[in-house]
Amino acid sequence: MATERDAPGRVDASDGVYARTAADQQDAPAIARAWSVPPAAAGVGAVLALVTLVRLGTTPHGILAAGVLALLTILSAIDLRWRLLPNRIVLPATVAVLGWQVAFFPGRAPEWLLAAVGAGALLLVPALLKPGGIGMGDVKLAALLGAALGAAVLSAIMLGFLALVPVAVAALVRRGTVARGATLPLGPFLALGAAVVLLA
Repeated sequence: MATERDAPGRVDASDGVYARTAADQQDAPAIARAWSVPPAAAGVGAVLALVTLVRLGTTPHGILAAGVLALLTILSAIDLRWRLLPNRIVLPATVAVLGWQVAFFPGRAPEWLLAAVGAGALLLVPALLKPGGIGMGDVKLAALLGAALGAAVLSAIMLGFLALVPVAVAALVRRGTVARGATLPLGPFLALGAAVVLLA
């Protein structure tokens, strides 16, 4: 099990979607967020990686896609359960993916780097303009997807947000005005968009 530290009054101020806590009113000291990798998610990720290798082959691209999709499965499960995308997973993964891409596809190195920075910046702007809507964990995840997908990351992000819309509408219909103050984990939807792009 691992822990992530959050600022008082906001759960997951640096690693995922913001959520208000009782510490808002009490000015309590920073609290620790505990998370772990759900065993079922690890199993599903392994199966998805195998399917990806069968579909794309054991080429550098196929191996990368398999690893990224397995990782995204685990991150999605963590985000759904704990509403965070841990730095200790996302940041090393981003470095590893960039290293892999530059090693096997050096001619496209500028694309990988620019896509990582650009995708992160694309989500960073709304995260700064409206704190609580998009978390910094989502920003870092977008950078990871940029490193893995290159220019195609724009399609993945668009697909992710499109997939989020019906879920948000369903929540509004089901819970009414109460749902307006709630947050949805964005990570699984970005992961879905990336999966569609990688397997297309």
